[in-house]
Amino acid sequence: MLGNLKQQPEDKILALMQMYRDDPRDNKIDLGVGVYRDASGATPVMQAIKDAEQKLWQQETSKSYTALAGDAGFLDAMIGLVLGDAVPRAQVAAAASVGGTGALHQAFELIKMANPGATIWLSAPTWPNHPAIIRHVGLPMGEYRYFDEASRGVDFAGMMADLEKVAAGDVVVLHGCCHNPTGANLTAPEWAAVADLLERKGATPLIDIAYQGFGDGLDDDAAATRALAARLPETLIAASCSKNFGIYRERTGLVMAVSADPSSTGLTQVNLATLNRLNYSFPPDHGARLVTMVLTDPTLKAQWMAELETVRNGMLALRQQLADALRERSGSDRFGFLAQHRGMFSRLGATPEQVAELRETHGIYMIGDSRMNIAGLNAQTVPILADAIIAAGI
Repeated sequence: MLGNLKQQPEDKILALMQMYRDDPRDNKIDLGVGVYRDASGATPVMQAIKDAEQKLWQQETSKSYTALAGDAGFLDAMIGLVLGDAVPRAQVAAAASVGGTGALHQAFELIKMANPGATIWLSAPTWPNHPAIIRHVGLPMGEYRYFDEASRGVDFAGMMADLEKVAAGDVVVLHGCCHNPTGANLTAPEWAAVADLLERKGATPLIDIAYQGFGDGLDDDAAATRALAARLPETLIAASCSKNFGIYRERTGLVMAVSADPSSTGLTQVNLATLNRLNYSFPPDHGARLVTMVLTDPTLKAQWMAELETVRNGMLALRQQLADALRERSGSDRFGFLAQHRGMFSRLGATPEQVAELRETHGIYMIGDSRMNIAGLNAQTVPILADAIIAAGI
């Protein structure tokens, strides 16, 4: 039986990570892996999380299961963080998940249960795991233009033209903030136009919000998600706690389904709980418990928010430093988009050959489509990267 299995395609990011580890050069720079790193190259544990863990160690009396959908306190805290007061709590069904990826998987499973003929529309480009999960679940896919290679911004006209093909009942996957892999985001008026189109077409948004707090701040980063949830009859949301709480390995996420009618919430909640039962039964609780403690304790929350702002402002400073360094070296503003992008990633606009040259000649590792992780830089490596980009003719 097992001999009938097929070889699976290699994950390009994991392959790049191995290439980096095998590279003996001391001056190599890793801009590939999508994990936040501080100036020393470490992915630190936030002090607010450490303090919450210490309290949890002192207070926890049981490791028994919570509930199929996860602890109610976690659901409420995360719904508050993502949606604020945009919609009444009674209209939101939710379930804790195994990270943001688990939240997306559960959302796609829910779509298949509700409307197996729905086409899932993805931005071009998007996070590679989006189409991989959709294919695995067995839903049809469509694609809409998103990134303009010339300006390194959003091809909004192309996006809207392609979304005109969306049919009633289809689902459009949108990045709530800090678009991965491009770093290019919609403006508030553009988000409003997308909402108009989805409402007119009778389509449902599935918002992947994995980087809330990494772009323009917690509330600003959630503004588009809140606006769509308040405006449209139904909205699906997949949220991750990996990045903004720094708890990657705890695998903490949440899937939310907003209904126009609170009477539909109960049925959706039952189905989300059933999906948890079928996929992994009870979701992990340790990370969820820490997030709940941080969001509900005023002292811990203030501490966490300050730490998150330090992370966000640090990435913005690196973006500006790199844009300035490239302006000096190129004598032009063609790299100004780097300062305008938000989140950990930017798509540089280099060819695969130029990306290979950066890796082979300069020891700079980034994804083949030229997605680079800004958080992989520090003040000392920015000039090195700038020199290499110019030397590679980008």
